[in-house]
Amino acid sequence: MLKSLSSNNRTVFDIVNIVAGLGLLVSPWLLGFAAETYAARNAWIVGAAIALIAAAALYAFYEAEEWVNLVLGVWTVGAPWVLGFSAVTAATWLHVVAGLVVAVLAAGNIWFSHNRPLSTA
Repeated sequence: MLKSLSSNNRTVFDIVNIVAGLGLLVSPWLLGFAAETYAARNAWIVGAAIALIAAAALYAFYEAEEWVNLVLGVWTVGAPWVLGFSAVTAATWLHVVAGLVVAVLAAGNIWFSHNRPLSTA
């Protein structure tokens, strides 16, 4: 039972990561920051990478894919300050929220892949 629950959770987490990646990918056009070079390029590249890696994880789960998405999520959160586009409010908020979603879900996938109990009590 725990094994199938874990598998279903991973599938849902990967689907949400695909949506977050695609949202990040199209956001420069939807939110109007396509002219901001660093913000737009980061959103396009990282969004596409997150979506592709999450789609690959749906096909065949490997823990390395989740670690890569975890790193990409953390990078996405910090990118506005590292790349210097934190003054672009829409891009900054989008990167922080999408990055947190991806990082938390990737960490959850890693957690469930080890079948660790949620409580020791």
